[in-house]
Amino acid sequence: MTNLLAFITALVISMAIIPLMARLAPRVGMIDRPDPRKVHAVPIPRAGGVGIVLGALVPIVMWLPMDTLTGAYLFGATVLLCFGVWDDIRELGHYVKFIGQFIAAIAVVYYGGLYVTHFPLVDGTIPVSIGKPFTVFALMGMINAINHSDGLDGLAGGMSMLSLGCMAYLAALGDGSGGTLIVIALATLGGVFGFLRYNTHPARVFMGDGGSQYLGFTLGFLAIYLIERVNPALSPALPALLLGLPIVDILAVFAQRIYHGMNWFRASKNHIHHRLLQVGFDHYEAVVIIYSVQILLVVSAVFLIYESDFIVLAVYVGVCSLVFLSLILAERTRWRAHQSNKISRLTTAIRAVKEHRLFTDLPVRYVVIAVPLLFVFVSLSVDEVPRDFSVASAMLALILLLYMVLRWKTDSIVVQAVSYVTAAFVVYLGTRHIGAWTQAMVTLELVYFVVLAVAIGVAIRYDSKASFSTTPMDYLVIVTVLFTGFLLQNVPEKAYLGSIAVKLVVLFYACELIFSRAERKRYVLNFSTLVALSVIAVRGLT
Repeated sequence: MTNLLAFITALVISMAIIPLMARLAPRVGMIDRPDPRKVHAVPIPRAGGVGIVLGALVPIVMWLPMDTLTGAYLFGATVLLCFGVWDDIRELGHYVKFIGQFIAAIAVVYYGGLYVTHFPLVDGTIPVSIGKPFTVFALMGMINAINHSDGLDGLAGGMSMLSLGCMAYLAALGDGSGGTLIVIALATLGGVFGFLRYNTHPARVFMGDGGSQYLGFTLGFLAIYLIERVNPALSPALPALLLGLPIVDILAVFAQRIYHGMNWFRASKNHIHHRLLQVGFDHYEAVVIIYSVQILLVVSAVFLIYESDFIVLAVYVGVCSLVFLSLILAERTRWRAHQSNKISRLTTAIRAVKEHRLFTDLPVRYVVIAVPLLFVFVSLSVDEVPRDFSVASAMLALILLLYMVLRWKTDSIVVQAVSYVTAAFVVYLGTRHIGAWTQAMVTLELVYFVVLAVAIGVAIRYDSKASFSTTPMDYLVIVTVLFTGFLLQNVPEKAYLGSIAVKLVVLFYACELIFSRAERKRYVLNFSTLVALSVIAVRGLT
């Protein structure tokens, strides 16, 4: 339950802070202005990193015991946030940023005592005099890899989510020593998930250096922690697959800059995302392609956890080589992804069908009715309510009641966040605290969520009235959740988490769809949320 609360807390804090920071950004200069190297055409606040980092660090401080290594990690993360925000305001040179990165890495390695002890393909333990400096260099390299990959909307955050989820899963397979890793990974996932709501194309907010440096630091820290502390039996080459495409991308960029006699650290448009755009892929397609490669790499890590270093590295090098060779071939042959703007007959037929009422009205009406009914049903049906859920529900009910009574904006981000948290409570309580269900009830629940998911999909695809639209993040979330549900079947004591993840994502999308519709339909969800929270609060306190 702590892991779920860490994710939810980070999600809510991130979603609440980022809009405030976006309003503050123009006053303090946290604005990313267009230039020839960048792909956006209007100034964008680069304040999302504050939401990501604070959203992640608060639950980590709340639920993790404060030992030396955790303290070193928190210190390093705070240093990087400060230097990152400073850079987002003042545009620091890369040498100044290196100072912050060096301080953060030194803290983890020399104070926290976490460093690499084995190299791939090398027998035996490496000397401490080599392992510690190498770890500092590797952490700084990963910080810069994620920092440089933050070039398209949703890209750095999406790739980081995949790596974080994979490492949390591998930690769950261990003997219980991975609790710290899981909390940090899920808290960071919550922070990133809240941020991506504002960063999908066209982005309203960028994470800036404050977010990208923190993500790179956390990914590098967790990869080393997984191999050195949680499960030393894993191949030391596994971080290559776990961290994935950002590593080889920054190495390829440096190789090109050296070959062409360019400044190693001066920003340029030769990252993989830039090159995909240059061969004709649009923004969404470029992001989805990179997501797909990252998914392939992290999934390979899951299936190759105990394979030899040679096999792990061969898979990593093989996949990355295939990607870059294909890209080079496309560039040299002047191949373009889109050769014609002609609309096909199939597209014309689909456009005619999608205007039918069956696709435009009925699915949304089902979602508007089904979600409030589930909220109320589960709140009344649970056998018991943990006290912390009860206290949290009482506080959330009070916040929502104030918004409704005082007639504040009922579509605000605060109200939406309350609905998302209520959905998480309902899913968790319905899965863990309702007595044994009959087979008929299990079947009914399955039918409910399947029909709800189909209705959401049809509404998103065909409802022209909704401001909700599919993005590469949707592709990322759906693939990740489905694969996570499959993997968790291998961990019997955690198998229920797969079911929770799938239900939770369906309800998140349902709430998002409702909030994108007419005001009176939002009131139905808000009222049922208030009722559900009130019932949960009362039942847990009595």
